[in-house]
Amino acid sequence: MSKNKEAKVHEPLFHIAKRSGMVWWKAWLIRGCAILASLIVCAFIIVLLTKQNPIEVYISMFQGSFGTKRKVWILLQNIAILLCISLAVTPAFKMRFWNLGAEGQVLIGGLACVACMFYAGDKLPNALLILIMLAASILGGVIWGVIPAYFKAKWNTNESLFTLMMNYIAIQLVSFAITIWVPSGSGVMGVINSTSKSGWMPDLFGQKYLFNIVVVAALTVVMFVYLKYSKHGYELSVVGESEKTARYIGIDVKKVIIRTMVLSGAICGLAGFLLVSGTNHTISTNLAGGNGFTAIMVSWLAKFNPALMVITSFLIVFLQRGAGEIATNFRLNESVADILTGVIIFFIIGSEFFINYQIKPRAKHKEGK
Repeated sequence: MSKNKEAKVHEPLFHIAKRSGMVWWKAWLIRGCAILASLIVCAFIIVLLTKQNPIEVYISMFQGSFGTKRKVWILLQNIAILLCISLAVTPAFKMRFWNLGAEGQVLIGGLACVACMFYAGDKLPNALLILIMLAASILGGVIWGVIPAYFKAKWNTNESLFTLMMNYIAIQLVSFAITIWVPSGSGVMGVINSTSKSGWMPDLFGQKYLFNIVVVAALTVVMFVYLKYSKHGYELSVVGESEKTARYIGIDVKKVIIRTMVLSGAICGLAGFLLVSGTNHTISTNLAGGNGFTAIMVSWLAKFNPALMVITSFLIVFLQRGAGEIATNFRLNESVADILTGVIIFFIIGSEFFINYQIKPRAKHKEGK
């Protein structure tokens, strides 16, 4: 064989390239196609596992959220709480501070709120009591958020593990408090001040959940302006891109980390207040209902944009309530409903790949070149 013979270069069949950008309507068109594809896959799963008509199952899913006026209000309430917690984790995530402790921060905020209701429920005017509960809830969330932030800023600890472990401490604190407040040993705290309704958020225009919805709607607008147009929003974005660059242009990175987690913890505390005072009027270790972790997905899918979080929160809550309705109406194991929800969410998350990257086929080379 001739030494001058060129070695053949084997190129891959496809190349994956990063997209420079995509028009917003194309991105949502891809997400819509992903949802449609997931529904088709779910239809096959339904027929295979349950022998049910997929159309009837999807109608039941829709009725789970919009079947009655009460279901619509519950849907909006659940969206509001998930959106509130998503807004809380967004500043930290945009700063690349991986706050996995929203669940615990909400719990501590709720615990502080319940303590005020329990010890001062019949001793103060309701308006004053609610203000104290709000302040205590926010303070509790701030403390639970600042602790890992301080350790991160001071000693560069791993914030993911730190905030995650803080969740378990919060759960144990709530369990301990319930054992003190409920001497029967049942471990379940009933509705607090059910007769006097001290510390209960009053209904707005006759609707129990409307106050929560209005508060979160206003918070969404404030957070959108804060992240997009304020100096603080700019600084946390720079810190998220590069801490070295932030220090070079004179930004105090440690101060930004602590300040941002004060904000995140405060909003989580607010969520705890809304859940206790405006929704449940009690507390349990499952107060947040897993929304502290679901909020991470909501924030990530929305690209840390509070306006888009409204859509992603609606989608997640709609799927969750629809899955529960399917399990109830067709007497299915709840695992089947969870499988359907998981498949749809998997497709939605997978669609982000095609939004951020493009697949290019191998270029054809002419002979001799």
